[in-house]
Amino acid sequence: MTLMNVLVDFARTGRIGPLHCGMPLAEAEDLLGHGRPHPAIRMKGPDIDGYPYAWGGLQLVVTQRAVSGIWINVRPGSVARLPPLVLPDSESFEATVGREELITALDTAGCDNEVNPTLTFGEQSSILTRPAEVCAVFSLPGRDHGVRHRDRHYLDVMHKHTA
Repeated sequence: MTLMNVLVDFARTGRIGPLHCGMPLAEAEDLLGHGRPHPAIRMKGPDIDGYPYAWGGLQLVVTQRAVSGIWINVRPGSVARLPPLVLPDSESFEATVGREELITALDTAGCDNEVNPTLTFGEQSSILTRPAEVCAVFSLPGRDHGVRHRDRHYLDVMHKHTA
């Protein structure tokens, strides 16, 4: 299993292994261990909605104590930081994923995707996969991103939300 396998599977299915939108947070924590709650959750308590719990680069947004969103955050020029359930030995995988590389992998896997005009503007671009409706957002690298091609778009985040 590679980072690209995880990304393509998420794009195709809207799931990351057993993790999916709609599952109880308690069930996700049974699988992943306790996550790091957003500061708003720590301040206002676990019943506040719309804030994430984080496990490195994986975030689960929680509404009424159920997963309402899944985010995979990557940082171009660094290593992946995902829990072992998502990607065993994730630190051994580079987190630099080019837009063209991901689109080619999605096409090869038969995962339909289209430009997401809502999140495509300026130096940012985005695609939306079908039928899973997973959004991938790309941007040009920042000054502190250690990448070779400064003029290419790299993946920043992939996410899915319930309606």
